[in-house]
Amino acid sequence: MSVLATDDELADFRKLCRDFVAKEVAPHHAQWEREGICPREVWLRAGASGLLGWEIDEKHGGAGISDFRFNAALVHELFRQSLTGPGFGLHNDIAIPYFMKLANEQQKSRWFPRFVTGELITAIAMTEPGTGSDLQGIRTQAVPVADGWILSGQKTFITNGILGDVVIVVARTDPLAGSRGFSLLVVEQGMAGFSRGRNLEKVGVHAQDTAELYFDNVAVPRENLLGEEGKGMTYLMQNLPQERLTIGVQAVASMEGVFEDTLRYCKEREAFGQPIGSFQHNKFLLAELATEIKVARTFLDDAIAAHVAGELTPEHAAMVKWWLAEKQQHIVSRCFQLHGGYGYMAEYSVARHWADARIQTVYGGTTEIMKEIIGRSLGL
Repeated sequence: MSVLATDDELADFRKLCRDFVAKEVAPHHAQWEREGICPREVWLRAGASGLLGWEIDEKHGGAGISDFRFNAALVHELFRQSLTGPGFGLHNDIAIPYFMKLANEQQKSRWFPRFVTGELITAIAMTEPGTGSDLQGIRTQAVPVADGWILSGQKTFITNGILGDVVIVVARTDPLAGSRGFSLLVVEQGMAGFSRGRNLEKVGVHAQDTAELYFDNVAVPRENLLGEEGKGMTYLMQNLPQERLTIGVQAVASMEGVFEDTLRYCKEREAFGQPIGSFQHNKFLLAELATEIKVARTFLDDAIAAHVAGELTPEHAAMVKWWLAEKQQHIVSRCFQLHGGYGYMAEYSVARHWADARIQTVYGGTTEIMKEIIGRSLGL
């Protein structure tokens, strides 16, 4: 997958991911898409296979491996085939890092072992019906009381929203403190007043449970504060670069997978007595796509290397996110066109890639927000 993946341990892990996806995900994914959700059993099997929470230290059940190349390996095997249902990336790449950096020892002992086994599925709730890119417009409010907070509000578009057992909720704990008035509160399944709305029907990513969450005067104990009170916005800014890098991994994996399928199709499908790939226009187009994907892979590998070295800046991550997500739209669309009418048939992988890819330029920060971040870094 990557020039960075040269050591035996990473190669073995990639094979583990590939074998798991082939056995436990690919044969069942179409059914999960019809049902709009993946079963909890696949999470338990992923945990038993060592594919969840490997960053967590050994005393809490993990492997103690803090290397983003492992995250990229699992995401690649899923998104290469657009098997977008299991929210393992959200769990491993986005939610668990918050706990790794911010959880105290008591919280680690409570949650970490079951993060690793898949018994506890994580989610993070930022977006609200009236607040997307403007996180400082969050209205979900947590009013302080003697032993914690009373949480009220609504979130939407939450990945793992139906299955999530442990949800990091971004809430306003001090309405007068501006950007320093937000905190991260952990809401757990079963807390009174915590409920889930619809499993939202989406254009693509049908097997991924994406839900509305409601908090009706939920009593959140002080021991469920993640990190320090008032630093929620700072924590979000620190963790968003890895989320955006993961979206870049998803984009390149999808490009490589859909191109592989399309090249094979163009060699096998005939028109006017010859393979459609042999026509000059199609041959040149495929040459262009192969080159663009190579550039995208090189750009991604450079960003992964920077992240592994602790040098990935927010603006670098923003460049990766916007450019690779937009490039994915182009690659998938061209591959779709090369399939002709068959590209619109759900039985062809290109149709799934096409539908699943569209959200990539929106979640994790829109293309426009990414350019704003980059522009500010240029002093503009």
